[in-house]
Parts: sequence; C-alpha cells; structure tokens
Amino acid sequence: MPGSRISAVRWPALADELAERLSRAEGRQRVLIDGPPPTRPEALAQLLAERLRVLGRRTVTVEAADYLRPASVRLEHGHTDPDEFLDSWLDVAGLRREVLNTDGRVLPRLWNAANDRAFRDSRVELPADGIVVVSGALLLGRGLPAELTVHLRMTAAALARRTEESLHWTLPAYVRYDVEHHPTEAHVLVLADDPDRPALARS
Repeated sequence: MPGSRISAVRWPALADELAERLSRAEGRQRVLIDGPPPTRPEALAQLLAERLRVLGRRTVTVEAADYLRPASVRLEHGHTDPDEFLDSWLDVAGLRREVLNTDGRVLPRLWNAANDRAFRDSRVELPADGIVVVSGALLLGRGLPAELTVHLRMTAAALARRTEESLHWTLPAYVRYDVEHHPTEAHVLVLADDPDRPALARS
C-alpha cells in the first residue's frame, strides 16, 4: 500500500464504481469479493449485483460459505484448528469447477455446512456477457480464476476487536493469510477497519 492514495468511500458508491467498470468489460466476468466476516463481503456482492442488473448484465452471486468441504475433511483435526481453517475448509476445486468455469453454467450452492449435506440447487445458465460474483473470506491467492478481485482489508487489531469471541480461534489464520496469500495485491483494495467508514486505496 505504500504510495497509495486513500479516499473515503460509501459502499453504494463503491458498488457503482465496480459495476461501471464491469459493464464496460466484454464477455463473461468473474469477480471475487474477499474479506473477513466483519467486513460483510456478501453485502457488497449483493449491492454490486443489483447495480449490474440495472445496467443490463445478468449476475449470479455465490457465497463461499456454501462451498465448504464436508465435515469429515474440514474438521479432521478438530473444530478450532486455524491452519485447517485456512488450508482445508474452502472447496477451491468445487468453486473452480462449478462456479468459475468457462461455460457459464453456475451452481449457486454446493454444500450445506450446517447439516453436512449437498444442496439441491439447479445450475444457472449465464449469457455470454453474464457475471458471477463470489464473496467470502480467505478467497485470494488460491489460483481461483477471476477478472476482478476485491479485498476488504482489516488490520489484525481491528479484526480481533470486531470478531465475536467464539471465533477468536480463527484469527491466526488471517495472519497467515496476509503473509502467505498476499490479498492486498487484489485489483481493488478497500480499507475496512471500520466497516461503516470504508476507504478506497488507489495506486
């Protein structure tokens, strides 16, 4: 972020800016909106989808929480292992195959982690200029294909303050994520220590 210009932005205005950018792009577009739970990446994804639909681009939103691996794999080393949380919870292959593919056939949800069984969703056919937006935590630096990546950044201190105590065991995973996966190299970087007052970092 050295040398970046920081400017305050409201979430609706950011959604407008991203939608305008995507509406000018030709062909199908794949978007990753990455951020820890307190930044509410799924809320930005919904705002963005609304703007894109108004602009005439059919859009499907997918939450990474619906693409977790089965409990037998995800929880092999216990329910509170931060390394497994980072390395093994997300079904990266499933997202690549069912959502971020090149044929435009998107499966909105794959695995219901609450009851540990598959969803029964049907695939959605996107037109040649359709857009799919995936939102969630710990998405970047995994080789997931995307034409646009957005990272909602929280410092470790802010994340610790805003994460509920029962999930504090996940905090070391986000420290590793920052170091090993380099999420600040996303196309769009949003500083969200206070999610009600985000700021856009421009190079």
